[in-house]
Amino acid sequence: MAFIKRKERSKERFSLLLLDLEEYYFEQHTVYHVTTSSAKKRKIRGSLKVCSKSIIFEPEDHVEPILKVCFCVYLIKENNVVAPYKVERGDSTFLFHLEVSSKTEDVVQTLLQLHRASCLDKLGDQTAMKYQNINVSEIPHMECEAEMVTPLVTNPGHVCITDQSLYFQPLNGYPEQVVRIELHRVKQIYKRRHGLRPLGLEVFCTENDFCSDIYLKFYKTSDRNDLYYYIATFLENHMVEHTAESYMLQWQRGHLSNYQYLLHLNNLADRSGNDLSQYPVFPWIIADYSSTELDMMNPATFRDLSKPVGALNKERLERLLSRYRDMPDPCFMYGSHYSSPGYVLFYLVRVAPEHMLCLQNGRYDNADRMFNSIGETWKNCLEGATDFKELIPDFYGNDPSFLLNCLSLDLGKRQGGSSVQDVVLPPWAADASDFLQKSQKALESQYVSEHLHEWIDLVFGFKQKGSEAVAAHNVFHPLTYEGGIDCDSIEDPNEKIAMLIQILEFGQTPTQLFTTPHPQRITPRFQSISRTSSVNTPLNDEDSSFEDLTEETRRLAWNNIAKLKLMSTHKIHKEAVTGIAVTRTASSVFTTSQDSTLKMFSRESNGLQRSMSFSNMALSSCLMLPEDKAVVCSSWDNNVYFYSIPFGRRQDTLMGHDDAISKMCWKDNQLYTASWDSTVKVWQCDSADIANNKRCQFELLAEFEHEAGVNTINLNPAGTLLVSGTKDGTATIWDTSSSVQLHQVHCHSGKIHDMAFSPDSRHVLSVGEDSCLKVIDVQTGMMISSVQADEEQRCFCWDGNTVLSGGQSGHLQVLDLLSNKVTTRIPGHSGAVTAMWMNEQCSTVITGGEDKQIIFWKLDC
Repeated sequence: MAFIKRKERSKERFSLLLLDLEEYYFEQHTVYHVTTSSAKKRKIRGSLKVCSKSIIFEPEDHVEPILKVCFCVYLIKENNVVAPYKVERGDSTFLFHLEVSSKTEDVVQTLLQLHRASCLDKLGDQTAMKYQNINVSEIPHMECEAEMVTPLVTNPGHVCITDQSLYFQPLNGYPEQVVRIELHRVKQIYKRRHGLRPLGLEVFCTENDFCSDIYLKFYKTSDRNDLYYYIATFLENHMVEHTAESYMLQWQRGHLSNYQYLLHLNNLADRSGNDLSQYPVFPWIIADYSSTELDMMNPATFRDLSKPVGALNKERLERLLSRYRDMPDPCFMYGSHYSSPGYVLFYLVRVAPEHMLCLQNGRYDNADRMFNSIGETWKNCLEGATDFKELIPDFYGNDPSFLLNCLSLDLGKRQGGSSVQDVVLPPWAADASDFLQKSQKALESQYVSEHLHEWIDLVFGFKQKGSEAVAAHNVFHPLTYEGGIDCDSIEDPNEKIAMLIQILEFGQTPTQLFTTPHPQRITPRFQSISRTSSVNTPLNDEDSSFEDLTEETRRLAWNNIAKLKLMSTHKIHKEAVTGIAVTRTASSVFTTSQDSTLKMFSRESNGLQRSMSFSNMALSSCLMLPEDKAVVCSSWDNNVYFYSIPFGRRQDTLMGHDDAISKMCWKDNQLYTASWDSTVKVWQCDSADIANNKRCQFELLAEFEHEAGVNTINLNPAGTLLVSGTKDGTATIWDTSSSVQLHQVHCHSGKIHDMAFSPDSRHVLSVGEDSCLKVIDVQTGMMISSVQADEEQRCFCWDGNTVLSGGQSGHLQVLDLLSNKVTTRIPGHSGAVTAMWMNEQCSTVITGGEDKQIIFWKLDC
């Protein structure tokens, strides 16, 4: 379905589309048009519309044409047929007289005023909202002037916001006396650019991103902002605010289709179905319009999404670049845009003919330049000197009417003599519906899913502006970019209108949403690669089946993670618990504490078995080595201690840092230690020696330097990537094989408490003392999600979508990252949760806290 709100065919033929830009309709009067062109005098009854630049006569008889009188007479909708306007010119007087049935002096006075008053003067005559339209029980909060925006039309009036409703009263009472929107029905509100200025506000009472209930354009940004914040405050407990990053995470993980994601991005980038100069833009996907079958497995079937349309043809691009190099400032590569009102109506002329006539002064385009064929249009976009247009969402929707001449419009005849009818489809499409279905399938295909992020970089992302845009051959006329011109600084009204027309009709580049490379989508193919890359040996069928079973077990567990039940509580330390390590059989649990002790708790006897002390300073973390032969503990005394479980004694000590050691990781006989001395060190250490009660020969393999003390580290499942979090809130991702820094992101305003990779290694989640949870894309280093929690979160486990975290209050919380909502809070400790462990099946959790306790949790499902 096309997103233009099409006016139903009714008895009233008048439309605001008959007005010029910056022209306003004021009022109507019942009149008789008196004709003297024939021997017999005729009186035609109708309605006289008084506008700021013309008068329009709408006869009651649909056979008679609508007359618009300005400097000439336009005959419109004769016999009620939508067709190009006929023009009759008079020398000095108009060719008809009016006999007014209402008060003649009122009409005459209005017409005289039009010569000396602008539309804004007329607005000034009505400075107050007519409060009889407001429910008496409501309390008005603010009122201001604004215009209601619909495609190609702005209608001035007054806005009033009360404690219950939003009202808009058109100055002319058209198409209705007042528009009322109850605030409790509002689902979303968005600030909009209009004419590249921050003046718009769009209100939605449904989840559909392009069927808004009202789009308002204000005269002052402050009025727009005041209204926005009032509604947002009213809705803050009822409305989830989505960001480009939150939608990105949902899309990456397959919870949004490519189509849905593009719709959301368009919406966030100020694209609206009510504004044809900023209509939603979608990419050309298919490049094959000649085959009888569409091969979705052949990459040649698809357009190169890494290039703008203008760069798809190498020869044409060379000509454009040659001109660009010789062009004085401001220089640009493309003289036309990829989205403009003309291009939108080029595609939609068969369902929105009146909009096309409005845009083109009452005429359709030349028949040979109309939207005649999908294949011809694609070819022209590849070869045409000035044609670089992309597509609109309708090409991937479910309503094929824009491809069919269902209204039997006379759109002219082509040079060969054939009339313009339905759009000619490619051979692989049986009919218009089949064309849309196959286009939808192509948009959601494996190839497009793997490459769509490249097109997003061009249109919404970091290649939209600056040096990256130049390198990507993606530079358009400066007037299409926000900030390219300041219309408010133009004093001459005619010059200002001319500039506004140029901005509105030339096309506008979307608001930039991303300033770093957009991450790639996680497709099934990539998920499979990610899983096998973390395993050293190929999986046989039995191993694969076991892995699938384990994965399904984990998925079911995380779906029910909110059903965690507290099983038992044990106070075994004198200070806060700092680390938890568990044997493979889960029979023994080891914990470290700020009381400088390592404790061994037996699950079988449900009691404390051992207590060991290595230092007079706090122990900060612990981990279990393979085969359950030894526990490694880190300490604030700068040392690492190895404790032999079979022999029950300290086996070895590693003096590795110049300040307290905060966290450790182990992978394939390599120990990673993080310290407040601003380093992470990698040590070679043979676990077999430790298991055999031999002293270990520690070899320093690598050292990762930071600008601040390192508070936490974590490895991805394959051990190929390391992430470190510092006291100043910086997260750094490292390649462990080369010791090279891949990305550095300042993501928290204070210390980072905990970090972990998602199971597929695509994302990193961090929690900090700023009470935020941040998600970083590993491929690009982009921070793609930020959630402000109610309190500081200290530690967590997650599956890539759902987070189980422990907070400052001692409660556990379950957070859905895809909706940014806390779904469950579970009471637990009486102090902050400082350590958390989860088993491989995700069915058992152990937590430690500042209350000196450990708590055992079990999934109850």
